[in-house]
Amino acid sequence: MAGIVYLIGAGPGDAGLLTIKGAACIKKADVIVYDYLADKKLLAYAADKAELIYVGKQADKHTMRQEEINQLLVDKAKMGKTVARLKGGDPFVFGRGGEEALALRQNGLQFEIVPGVTSAISAAAYAGIPVTHRKIAASFAVVTGHEDPTRQESGINWQNLAVGIDTLVFLMGVGNLPYITKQLIANGREPKTPAALVRWGTKPQQEVLVTTVENAAADVKKYGLKPPAVFVVGNVVKLRDSLRWFDNKELFGRQILITRARNQASKLTAGLEQLGASCIEAPVISIEKPDDAFAGLDNAIENIGAYEWIIFTSANGVSKFFERLANKKLDTRALGNMRIAAIGSSTAKVLCRYGVRADLVPHEFCAEGILAEMGTQVKRETKILLPRAKEARSVLPDELKKAGAQVDIVQCYKTVTADFDYEAVAAKLAAGEINIVTFTSSSTVTNLLKLLGNKKELLAGTVVACIGPITAETCRKNGINPTIIAKKYTIVGLISAIRDFYKQVN
Repeated sequence: MAGIVYLIGAGPGDAGLLTIKGAACIKKADVIVYDYLADKKLLAYAADKAELIYVGKQADKHTMRQEEINQLLVDKAKMGKTVARLKGGDPFVFGRGGEEALALRQNGLQFEIVPGVTSAISAAAYAGIPVTHRKIAASFAVVTGHEDPTRQESGINWQNLAVGIDTLVFLMGVGNLPYITKQLIANGREPKTPAALVRWGTKPQQEVLVTTVENAAADVKKYGLKPPAVFVVGNVVKLRDSLRWFDNKELFGRQILITRARNQASKLTAGLEQLGASCIEAPVISIEKPDDAFAGLDNAIENIGAYEWIIFTSANGVSKFFERLANKKLDTRALGNMRIAAIGSSTAKVLCRYGVRADLVPHEFCAEGILAEMGTQVKRETKILLPRAKEARSVLPDELKKAGAQVDIVQCYKTVTADFDYEAVAAKLAAGEINIVTFTSSSTVTNLLKLLGNKKELLAGTVVACIGPITAETCRKNGINPTIIAKKYTIVGLISAIRDFYKQVN
């Protein structure tokens, strides 16, 4: 059977602006053909076995000519493949989606158009510029700033466009800005009309240059503004100061390295990006099965009735414990009247998902905190189960044993150095492009250093943010001076600490 091609508008840059249907099409695709302007985060929706083909085109550099892209789509569809063609913005707004669709139709192949959010509107919106406003602009036009070079003469009706439309939005026009502004003025547009260029609109590295029609070309040259950028002309530009909301956030322009495990990084990334940061997810650890392949944990579960306490020290420990409990065809009823302690509110929340409310959550989210609060509840011969990571500190079991308790330590998981290419991260650190490095555990500290070849000097020019004092102490032991230490040892606490730090700096 012949396949199908989904021509998907990938949106203007912010990965969150992809449509639900667009995401669904990516998930089921056998092949994903993507552009320069399509955010790489969208590839996270792809199936593990999906073939990824980059066909990006920049102003002066084409990976593949348009005719070759058309043929690629035809060939893959003829092979019976489901193809997701990711195009920046909207496929039919100067995206050449029409040409690709015609090539498919001429070959008798199926296709569907999945509209996307165009940068013509969204880049301006993220700059605080509405393309229309009831009292200022009743019309707007989207115009190509880069016409087909094979045309004998311009297809743009400059005379009517210059004075007949309130707001003009030019796409791909940075290189032709002298010609565009000259035509607008020559055809009646007031030279002092407000204008703005929005580079990398909707992305954390967005730049906005406010100017006028007569000064735009000179200002672009003066400030070295490069493509891709949207050129907006009209009195609506005056509203930017009042409606600016994106590029004035607390962490806007800050590039942050997230070292957490890949499947756990999203909450930290989302919280920091909500504050305007640009996050690089570079997982330094990977969560894997314990060395004994759960033998110790399974044995403890089989004898679960012998314990008076279970102390969970991490959310991972909770998840792995209940996975093995279910594997034994047991549920929470097997815990009987056992008392449960959880180090940290995040650990306690994961327990709640399994229908268990912790009897004890210390105010200080560390081993020392739980020791202080358990106090007299631990007596001689009290049997305690401690399911945790292989690499966990010995403070908790050592002190419990000193109090006379019988402690069974079982491995739920182990953290290992992630299989990740860190050359690009090292280059960014060396160039001073990363402003903050976050550490959420001691293992993220030691594993990052291992991946960087123990070149701690690469972190010398960055702000180091730690989730708590234990992680901070690991930094110091490795010659790294932590700048930020969260007062509340949670992801939310870490985000708040980073936010508060930059409030003071700013």
